[in-house]
Amino acid sequence: MTRRRAATRTSTTALAAALVAAALTTGTVVPAVTPAPAAYADSDPRTWRVGPDRALTTPSAAAAVAGDGDTVLIDAGTYTGDVAVWTQDDLTLRGVGGRAHLRAGGQSAQGKAIWVIAGDRTRVDRVELSGATVPDGNGAGIRQEGDDLTVTRSWFHDNENGILTGAAPGSDVVVRTSRFFRNGRGDGYTHNLYVGAVRSLTVTGSLLWGADVGHELKSRAVRTTVVGNRISDRGATASYSIDLPNGGRALVAGNVVVQGPRSENPTLVSYGAEGLTHASRQLWVVNNTLVNRRSSGTFVAVADGGRAHLHDNLLVGPGDLVGGDTSSVSANRRVGPGGFRDAAAEDFRLRASSPAIDRGVRVPKRWRARWQYVHPAGVARRPVVGRLDLGAYEHPGRG
Repeated sequence: MTRRRAATRTSTTALAAALVAAALTTGTVVPAVTPAPAAYADSDPRTWRVGPDRALTTPSAAAAVAGDGDTVLIDAGTYTGDVAVWTQDDLTLRGVGGRAHLRAGGQSAQGKAIWVIAGDRTRVDRVELSGATVPDGNGAGIRQEGDDLTVTRSWFHDNENGILTGAAPGSDVVVRTSRFFRNGRGDGYTHNLYVGAVRSLTVTGSLLWGADVGHELKSRAVRTTVVGNRISDRGATASYSIDLPNGGRALVAGNVVVQGPRSENPTLVSYGAEGLTHASRQLWVVNNTLVNRRSSGTFVAVADGGRAHLHDNLLVGPGDLVGGDTSSVSANRRVGPGGFRDAAAEDFRLRASSPAIDRGVRVPKRWRARWQYVHPAGVARRPVVGRLDLGAYEHPGRG
């Protein structure tokens, strides 16, 4: 049996005892197991069901009884003030029937987050986490302390940090088709998405917007891949759109990045601002649409010693393409808003009349933009239509 499995395999009586223990720990009122619907399917690993009309009424109750490899299915709805620490490995946490909304309501697990995830290889799907604040000002929707986290179809908003991870050199963090908005405490140290010194971060098909003074995305990962997203300040006071403070091997490709008029820092993409501490110092910025709505700025800032490769990007608005060291620069073009479907609404798909069509150059295969963003939080394969177009979108054809 895997860790903690023996404690959850027994009869309904044992389950009831575990639920009572969870209630004493969290303050959650847990109804009797009978006649509520079964808490889990009779299988191994188990699938636990959570909802107001179920034996397990809250996610924290499931956290007290689940074992390694289990799946926790949380009925759509709002769970206010319910926080949890997840210690299991290979756990799946999924909202069903819509998003399961965990609203902090002034509570936190361990003074850190709505969910503290201490187990390894956790998958989070279709969950919404909001309102996390803690006394030290570093609260998060998810505080990731284990290795390997995959987040899909989830929302993080109005927290001090959306997701916050520590240093974990063997950990890979993956975020797909998710939304991060209005996170940040307004102190410049809290961000929409903040990943510490992990092995890798991959973000695709996601929408990040409106960070409060902090960065829209900050990654200290050894390898960072940001492909096919929309990252926008809108009217907020965010700083960098993408901050890679320690360098590393980084690919920023196929994104729409919009710096708003109230941004507190004139740079959209920053590389190595806190010191190039990783062995790799390669930054590839390829096929992005980079928009500056301030009166001046820098699209990409590179610390001395960095090796930046900038190709096939569209630049909208004022500012310098790059500040600092570069290794190769080609086919980057400044354009006005008229060549896009609706630039004011941040729809930067190309019109058939756009001067960006068929103007791109090929880059090495591993650095290409293979995905393009689909609003409001999705991703699609970038098509191949004749010669490569500039910017975040390939035009489907002139016809």
